[in-house]
Amino acid sequence: MSMIRDLRAAVRPSLRKGRRSAYPYENTRTDTAGTAVVDCAVYRDGRRIEAQVMPDEALRRVRASGGREFVWIGLHEPTEREFSGIATEYGLHPLAVEDAVHAHQRPKLERYDDSVFTVFKTIHYVEHAELTATSEVVETGEVMCFTGRDYIITVRHGGQGSLRALRHRMEDDAELLAKGPSVVLHAIADQTVDGYLAVADAVQDDIDEVEIEVFSNTTSNGRRGGDAGRIYQLKREVLEFKRAVSPLLRPMQLVSERPMQVIDPEIQKYFRDVADHLTRVNEQVLGFDDLLNSILQANLAQATVAQNEDMRKITSWAAIFAVPTMIAGIYGMNFDYMPELGWKYAYPTVMGVTVTICVAIYRGFKRNGWL
Repeated sequence: MSMIRDLRAAVRPSLRKGRRSAYPYENTRTDTAGTAVVDCAVYRDGRRIEAQVMPDEALRRVRASGGREFVWIGLHEPTEREFSGIATEYGLHPLAVEDAVHAHQRPKLERYDDSVFTVFKTIHYVEHAELTATSEVVETGEVMCFTGRDYIITVRHGGQGSLRALRHRMEDDAELLAKGPSVVLHAIADQTVDGYLAVADAVQDDIDEVEIEVFSNTTSNGRRGGDAGRIYQLKREVLEFKRAVSPLLRPMQLVSERPMQVIDPEIQKYFRDVADHLTRVNEQVLGFDDLLNSILQANLAQATVAQNEDMRKITSWAAIFAVPTMIAGIYGMNFDYMPELGWKYAYPTVMGVTVTICVAIYRGFKRNGWL
């Protein structure tokens, strides 16, 4: 239990208070020698040996150490040319390299002979003063990890999910980092899933706001019910969230259940905690999707009811005005012999009868809730 507390303390900052960004990572990039390498370091017993080292030199040094060292290389949106040298030097599988370069991959885990390739979708909550029909609620990025016995290579795509702060926090705990590349992989997975939890809380607030407006009499804009455009846009954003969370569930379960050469058995069991939290988020996201479907249906039903109410009012007034229209039409036919044409009080009598009939009809509709 103490070890898992150390793991979580090292990789989990305060992710969200109020409704701030769900990913507190730094979002800067420091290129090395004009390449996509953000950072490259060799670690011995959990301590960084040099401030900066080239990837090929780092590998030679690690292989010569007899298993006491490992290298952690961080890249940001490398091109095929920039990544080809590292891929050849470290013997990375061509299919995994292609995925890492071109990005836009589905979250997954692939095992090769002596390495594991994982893809994580990072999620960032976009703050907004008011949810509109065009509001962007979540932004996605990608973090891909090549994990071997003596190396871990992280490839990041998108403006979110920088691992610089994570690296700094882990370097402050040499005992933890000494456990090798698998502990770094766990830290990335754990922090990614923690980000999902924070985003889920923020999205829940948006859904609650929309739900309240749908079932209230009027919205802030004076309209009855909710805006279907806002609900549909939020549903699209939740779908994007779902695409990041659901496919990752099975890979995390595999990591926690099946032995892998490159994953330290002592670290492997802590992936269960990640899988448990991911299961919780997945259930939340599926619930969001179902709830938004219900809210959208309720909104459409309310719109139909409102239209029916309007049609009933129009029909009621049409029926009321039909009475004087009918009487005026009858007496406008200019026949010579019509009842009461020569009577002195014919006009006020007809008008009185007309008004009486109209009032009676109005009261009937009012009593039945049509007006």
